[in-house]
Amino acid sequence: MKIKRDKIRNDYTKLKSKVFFQMFLITVAAAVAVYLLRHILRGHIGDRIVGYLVKAFQFKNSDAQEIYQLVIRNNIEMILFVVILIFLLVILFRFSVFWFTKYFDEISAGMDKLTEESNAKITLSPELDFMENKINQIKNNLEKQKKAALNAEQRKNDLVVYLAHDIKTPLTSVIGYLSLLDEAPDMPLKQKAKYVGVTLEKAYRLEQLINEFFEITRFNLQTIVLNKEKINLLFMLQQMADEFYPMLTPQEKQVSVNVPDDLTLCGDADKLARVFNNILKNAIAYSYENSIINISAKQQDKNTIITFTNQGNPIPKEKLETIFEKFYRLDSARSTNTGGAGLGLAIAQEIVTAHNGTISVESNSENTTFTVKLPS
Repeated sequence: MKIKRDKIRNDYTKLKSKVFFQMFLITVAAAVAVYLLRHILRGHIGDRIVGYLVKAFQFKNSDAQEIYQLVIRNNIEMILFVVILIFLLVILFRFSVFWFTKYFDEISAGMDKLTEESNAKITLSPELDFMENKINQIKNNLEKQKKAALNAEQRKNDLVVYLAHDIKTPLTSVIGYLSLLDEAPDMPLKQKAKYVGVTLEKAYRLEQLINEFFEITRFNLQTIVLNKEKINLLFMLQQMADEFYPMLTPQEKQVSVNVPDDLTLCGDADKLARVFNNILKNAIAYSYENSIINISAKQQDKNTIITFTNQGNPIPKEKLETIFEKFYRLDSARSTNTGGAGLGLAIAQEIVTAHNGTISVESNSENTTFTVKLPS
């Protein structure tokens, strides 16, 4: 399909047809000129040449006619050929320069319009339609990239504002409770313990938000370098599920890991752990209370398929297309408990892509499933 598409885009048929037509007209014109010139040289022009020789060089009329016969009339075909050849070369060169500089000017003008803030389509001559299609395709791609960059920058700026606001809240609480503890050294132990507990909780939240600031910077600057090794997938996923136990308990959620004992995977263990961590964290944050999050894996041909399925509110269809974008957050209300930097799934996709794999998501009224497909 690609070869066929390129052939269509580079179709020079119209351009070649026009050039051929122009050359044909010039050739016809030259043929007419030859015909006329032959008759002219044989008619009154011939008589004038003979008269000129008689008058200028004092030749006899018979001698002048003989010279005209030998030099011009007998060689008229050669003379005409040389004259017409010179004429054709001059005309062809002149028109060729004109035609192609005209086309270059059109293409140059079209290229200039690539940077213009306009939705108007760039148009060229009909015989340059293949170039017109290419330029308009480039223009559309540039506009899409610019729009995506502006949207990403806007989301990033909004996120920084949100995080700055969120940082201020726990910081104010930490300062407030520490001030109370400082002002009342004889405070009852039970009350002091309560204030210390609240302060510690807010300090942890503050640490989390600060880490998210660093995460934004790291994500923009880092280049993913893989250190591949053999991974026991069951052990990795089971250990991860155990680490999330404190997050699961308050809402009585559970994680069920269904992975064959002997299933192994070749990849960067630390980075893939981050992928699975981000997906599981997302599943926990958006699943119903008292629900079970299922993690399963299987071998399929030369690939390993890992799925994370949770029961929760379905992800709207329009959001499924942007869920892996940088700084995208499903939680538009920015819940303090679930809101993150919006980098988790974007980073997961970068790591999976670096492993030559794919990551996708499906969501309906019953459950949401993230699927990671990696080469074994």
